[in-house]
Amino acid sequence: MLSILYYIWLAAICTVVLVLSVAVLALTYPFQKSRRIVHEMSRYLALSFLLPFPRRVEGLENVDRRERYVIVLNHQAMVDIGALYHVPLNFRWVSKREVFRIPFFGQFLLVHGDICIDRGRAAEALEQLLRDGGLWLSRGASVAIFPEGTRSKDGQIHRFKAGAFTLAKEAGVPILPVVLDGTQRVIGRNRLFNWRNRITVKVLPPVPAAEVAATETHVLMDGVRERMAAALAEVRGQARPNRNQQFIDKEFPVSPAVRRRKREPPDSARRNYVRFTQYPRLLRRRRDRNPHSA
Repeated sequence: MLSILYYIWLAAICTVVLVLSVAVLALTYPFQKSRRIVHEMSRYLALSFLLPFPRRVEGLENVDRRERYVIVLNHQAMVDIGALYHVPLNFRWVSKREVFRIPFFGQFLLVHGDICIDRGRAAEALEQLLRDGGLWLSRGASVAIFPEGTRSKDGQIHRFKAGAFTLAKEAGVPILPVVLDGTQRVIGRNRLFNWRNRITVKVLPPVPAAEVAATETHVLMDGVRERMAAALAEVRGQARPNRNQQFIDKEFPVSPAVRRRKREPPDSARRNYVRFTQYPRLLRRRRDRNPHSA
């Protein structure tokens, strides 16, 4: 019920902010080509959407608000778009054509001035990225790109495409890597919100423009990807430990012989086995030993 009410509230606030954004764009466009005010309204909307969820933001000291960047970030869910608004920069998204057809959201992208590309036509998409991305960078805005080109199904960072790095080299701007985690768990498969899920946004030190210009594109891609993958592993290593998993590992350790033979079942299977078979037995055993503890 709470999720349904939240969806209704989001639809209402999206409508209001969209109408106001169109009005602001009409009034300020002749004087403000970078659309900073429209971006700030979009930022307000995105952060309002994420307000109920716990968040952790790191590395904002690596951001120079006066600088223009090509922002590269890993892609796990649509919520990634809202999470990036924690970074205090005026930026434009590079999105596939299909996203612009989503009600409300697609209209926001148009008003915001985001770059629409057709992934089915790689050569034309790269040409448009370099043209429109270069235009926004010349206006003082940054450009945000998912270099993987699509969402990661397993949550890991996969091979990068060259478009973002080619744009940075041609425009002569730094690259700002950003790592996101937890966004894929905000909305469950049943479309209900996971209110206790934590979103992490970690901004890494930028790659200076001089280094971008002096490094081969494929070397630059691999280097940035390795840094982001290491940062994502670090973020997940700092996550709150699972108490149930700690209990299972303590009470039902897997023998070294089984580990050597690589016969250990996956954590999910072992957790379910303990939950439905061994855990009730353990509780009964403890009550029998200490009947006054209940």
